[in-house]
This record gives sequence, C-alpha cells and structure tokens, in this order.
Amino acid sequence: MPRFLSMIRIDEQALPSDTEFPPEFGQRMGALMEEITKAGVMLDTAGLLPTSEGTRVTWSGGKLSYTDGPFTETKEVVGGYAILQAKDKAEALEWTKRFLEIHPVEWTVGAELRQIDEG
Repeated sequence: MPRFLSMIRIDEQALPSDTEFPPEFGQRMGALMEEITKAGVMLDTAGLLPTSEGTRVTWSGGKLSYTDGPFTETKEVVGGYAILQAKDKAEALEWTKRFLEIHPVEWTVGAELRQIDEG
C-alpha cells in the first residue's frame, strides 16, 4: 500500500505570537486523529517548531553552508507533517482535506501531498 507525505504549509509571519488554539479545534483534531489511526492510515504526524529554531544546510560548489532561522524571506514554511498509508492518492487526499477543514475558517493552512517513492 503506498505511503504519502503530507507537508502542512503555514505563513509563519501571519501567525500571532500568542496563538491559542480554540478548544473545539482540539476536540475536532483529536477525533480525526483517533479515526485516522483506527483506520490504519496514519503512520506518524507532528508539528514543527518555528523556523527561528531551525537551520538550513546547503551543499553548493563543493562546500556546505549553514543558515540559522528565522527565514523571514520565505512566505510559507512547513509547519508540520503526516505520513499516511492509503490505498491510493485519492484516499490520501480525502484525509488531507478533512485535516485542513478542521481548522478555524479564519486561518490559512495548506498541505502538499506527495507519494513516497518506495523504489
């Protein structure tokens, strides 16, 4: 069964520094996580710390360079991920859609879904 990586994209600059999650959001997310886990689809998921705590490592011209965050020039960053095991891309997209729809309507959250090359 194919596996998919869902990268959750956020605009880190648009998030208020004192972001609190509405209580009903936590309840909806908990219910979906329980359902997707029982369905055997969710293999792993987590949010990521802000880019201010990250480091980019680049290999160019035979040398490594390191850039510490925050990455203010970047409009969208990966704020979390999920690894799903679904029968096909359509099923993985359906779970991803349901995940995004749980968020409050005033939020902007995106996801990039890509199948893992099991090659």
